Amino acid sequence: MKKIKIIFSLVLLFFVNSIFATIQEDSIKEYIFDPLTIYRGIPTKINNLVHTKLEASFDYKNSYLKGKVWITLTPHFYPTDSLCLDAKGMNIHKVQIIKNGIHKDLKYEYDSQQLNIRLDKMYKYNEKYLIYIDYVAKPNELKTKGSAFISDAKGMYFINPKGEEKNKPTQIWTQGETEATSVWVPTIDKTNQKTTQEFILHVPEKYVSLSNGKLVKQLKNTNGTRTDYWMMDQPHSPYLFFIGIGDYAIVKDYYKGKEVSYYVEKEFESVARKIFGNTPEMMHYFSKKLGVEYPWNKYAQITGRDYVSGAMENTTATLHQEGAQQNARELVDENVWESVIAHELFHHWFGDLVTAESWSHLTVNESFADFSEFLWNEYKFGKDFAQYHNYRSMQSYLNDNSSFKKKLVRYHYQDKEDMFDVVSYQKGGRILNMLRIYLGDDAFFKSLNLYLTTYKYSNGNADKLRLSFEAVTGKDLQWFFNQWYYGSGHPILDIKYKYNPNSKLATVFIEQKQKDSNIFKLPMFIDVYIGNTYKRYPVFIENKLDSFNFEANQKPDLINVDAEKFTLCAKKDNKVLKEYIFQFKHARNYLDRKEALDVITKNMKDSICKQIVIDALEDSFFAIKMLALKSFKPSNLDAKVLKKLPSIIQSKGFYKFRELAIDLLAQQKDNSHKQLFLKYLNDSSYTISGAALSALELIDSIKAFEFAKKTMQQKNKKRLASSVKTILIKYGTDDIVGYILDKYEEVLPLSEEKFNFSAELVPFLIKIKDEVPFKRGIDLIVKFRNAIPQAYRKQTDPFINMSILEGIKIGKVKLGEIKMVEYIEQAIK
Repeated sequence: MKKIKIIFSLVLLFFVNSIFATIQEDSIKEYIFDPLTIYRGIPTKINNLVHTKLEASFDYKNSYLKGKVWITLTPHFYPTDSLCLDAKGMNIHKVQIIKNGIHKDLKYEYDSQQLNIRLDKMYKYNEKYLIYIDYVAKPNELKTKGSAFISDAKGMYFINPKGEEKNKPTQIWTQGETEATSVWVPTIDKTNQKTTQEFILHVPEKYVSLSNGKLVKQLKNTNGTRTDYWMMDQPHSPYLFFIGIGDYAIVKDYYKGKEVSYYVEKEFESVARKIFGNTPEMMHYFSKKLGVEYPWNKYAQITGRDYVSGAMENTTATLHQEGAQQNARELVDENVWESVIAHELFHHWFGDLVTAESWSHLTVNESFADFSEFLWNEYKFGKDFAQYHNYRSMQSYLNDNSSFKKKLVRYHYQDKEDMFDVVSYQKGGRILNMLRIYLGDDAFFKSLNLYLTTYKYSNGNADKLRLSFEAVTGKDLQWFFNQWYYGSGHPILDIKYKYNPNSKLATVFIEQKQKDSNIFKLPMFIDVYIGNTYKRYPVFIENKLDSFNFEANQKPDLINVDAEKFTLCAKKDNKVLKEYIFQFKHARNYLDRKEALDVITKNMKDSICKQIVIDALEDSFFAIKMLALKSFKPSNLDAKVLKKLPSIIQSKGFYKFRELAIDLLAQQKDNSHKQLFLKYLNDSSYTISGAALSALELIDSIKAFEFAKKTMQQKNKKRLASSVKTILIKYGTDDIVGYILDKYEEVLPLSEEKFNFSAELVPFLIKIKDEVPFKRGIDLIVKFRNAIPQAYRKQTDPFINMSILEGIKIGKVKLGEIKMVEYIEQAIK
């Protein structure tokens, strides 16, 4: 699963920090003060799933699934005369055992969470039996709790089932992870269960369906429905079961004869391949890299409205949130969903083929999927881009203060949902990259091949992973797994240098300064540069203070510690400016240049540094060029840089770099640039068009407002949507209030964007004279306020009431609009 975390943040920095800190503090308190006495080990197996056959029809009026399920099971080892199934919030009509085609009622107890069945006899090891259950699943009536990354857990979602919401399709989709499949089908909802399946779905004839495995047959019925038969003949875990139903266009590709399909809303049919079209190439690359061919009989990807997270790797049927659907103008800039597509595909080896035996070992699913994003970026877009991605992921972990004490493998946690965090994902992915570089590519990927082939259609864990690496490499890796998988935290390094001209020795001192007593063993490369040549030394850091001596006939121009920049650590590197300048010019990768440029840009009064920054605008990688350009402020913009900006804007370079150049040039407020901004108002890139519009507004607000009004009914996205909205709010009144409030209503409810938009409405609503849209605006702000979970209302209500609603009230008081003042007062109450 690719997670998307929703954070309640506010416009004002004070509120952003205080709320985020409160949320973190609450979660930490829960983590600390929970006794944590429950050992979260591997779920005990009494019975094993063998095959699951489901026949389902769908009641759109009530959002029900009417189901019949035939479950084939066998005792795991010990004889048993009972069966416990997970079945959440259902109406159970029949529970029977079937023998020789004859149904026999069984006794059972049901508490709305688990179905405890008394079997007709004692069943022995390898003795199969068949259970039949007639039931109704009612997911909307089940009270569930989600997590920071998976916002809901009701298993099956009926989206706009009655067609009452304008501009929203009617869909059904399921989300099984972690244990929500059992909301819509009785099963043993554990990761260490594996079952084949066949799903018989009765769906409205106007819709298509998607499920795991292959569509083997379709039958048209006389009542306006169609019956779709889906067969999955390879075993997988219940949380990976999937049903998707809706009005989709299906675009098909192929990989080695296997269907690769993209289910998108019909509006996006023409760009489906631009979004998902690299999938066959990904399948080829990952298969070759792992030495294990894509193991399933097809691969489909589908989008879902109002999805509760980012994406989910249901076996052969990945579900993506609607954000994956980007129109042609959005895709001009980049496909922002590319890494997510790689992430979910890689799960089909790590997670689907070999599945974590319990949520405690989630990292053997998610760290690999996270790491695959790095692999794909390295292969497709180059080493610099991969390292850029790796660095940002590393910072996500390092900047999360709540994660330092969390282990990668956790047998004690408050809730299984807690495992979906930056430790299981970003930290785990960085650890795999360290192991890859330490062992070398050949050994690393051969070890992964052994792991996958040994445990295919079964379960994995960190120990099995370690044993696979040790079997291939012949190395003892217990120390590595102890510190990174079963330990917590990361090293904090202080690096210092000394050169002795008498002994001709250059010395590097590396001290571990993390506050706990945990000392890490770190394999690392150190490059020693003299002139244009360097020598690489592999070293091991393993003490609180280590020193390493290198022979050098003269003081090295640079000693580059952690030369590949792969080590997961925080560090203070005590190099001098001259050494950073040398590093920028001579070291080998993106992070070398970034680290150096971070220091150089703080020394712009030095003419050498300033020229390096100007030269960096021509760097081969966009992130370096952007870092260089960001160091120049409108108030002290160098003439050489100013001269470069128009050519940067008109280049075919990375869109974010061009956007930054437009913003910087706009701050000059020079009318001579007006024609350049006008030229890019209708650029195919939303980003460039939006930046040009914002720039034009600083020079000619009338033309900018005219353009914004002309384009406000178009499907603007990204920077253009933001620029149009900002200009309309600033200069518009009653004539565009309906448009602005419609846009406000469309914004994701619990998001930073909603807070920011709410604040922008203050001066706008003060200007509105018509009481009807004014009251609608106040009602929408109140609706937003009341939608925030009660746990956080103490932090958010004062801001919304006092800063937003009270701000509007003060403005209306000054204008003498008493009826509107009274309406706001009621809203504040």
